[in-house]
Amino acid sequence: MPHVKVMIHLVWSTKNRQPFLASSEVRRKVWKHIKDNAAQKGIFIDMINGYNDHCHCLVSLGIEQSLSNILRLLKGESSYWINKNGLCSSKFEWQEEYFAISVSEKILPAVRDYIRNQEDHHQIKTFSEEYDLLMKEFGLKN
Repeated sequence: MPHVKVMIHLVWSTKNRQPFLASSEVRRKVWKHIKDNAAQKGIFIDMINGYNDHCHCLVSLGIEQSLSNILRLLKGESSYWINKNGLCSSKFEWQEEYFAISVSEKILPAVRDYIRNQEDHHQIKTFSEEYDLLMKEFGLKN
């Protein structure tokens, strides 16, 4: 039996970066639901959090799992669940785009802290500002 540990930091935003997840109560419900739903589908989420317009997820990629399939399952089902439960005043959608980066064992604690502290972090810098800087850093945007 293979033993694999591939940790991936996933980030995706709400459609057009709308602040659909404006209340901490709604965010808590959504993050819990995503984590519980993922577990039922055999997806291990180590850490999940975010802010009003995006989600951060630290996942362990299983040997038979693809990144695109994990994201399709997490985003699609959670959109459906959010709308079904009326957690937003208008139709909720996630953006199709996402960011994914592998995480080395050495920096896992720092990534977990970063994800855990999203509320405080985004009091200083918006998600849009941070995302644009990240894309430039990785040469994905001018």
